Amino acid sequence: ASSLFNNRQPPKKKRKSRTAFTNNQIFELEKRFLYQKYLSPADRDDLSQNLGLSNAQVITWFQNRRAKLKRDMEELKRDVENAKVITSSISTSLASSLPPSISEKTLLEASVNMAAFMKARELPKMPTI
Repeated sequence: ASSLFNNRQPPKKKRKSRTAFTNNQIFELEKRFLYQKYLSPADRDDLSQNLGLSNAQVITWFQNRRAKLKRDMEELKRDVENAKVITSSISTSLASSLPPSISEKTLLEASVNMAAFMKARELPKMPTI
């Protein structure tokens, strides 16, 4: 039984606790991200100093935000593709009963706009500059 305790691993390094950004810090980071997805070292230094954050925190925030943007764009693309499929099936089944003024293109545009509108309602509000 004592041999079970002889093979203990040394304790792992403790991870740094999660940073709780203030609303102002998030606002300023999002504002910068709107027009600059990648920061130069000088810009990163300035931003981290102005916001009272470490360089590493700013680097990590931008990496995470780019990853979130990529996920959101892929999801929006899937939603638009799904809207096209739905629109296609609806327009095919209803084509004969629709008034001549409503075209497939109009239905597609309406569905894509609706998908984008629904997606926009889910996303956090972006700060205005």
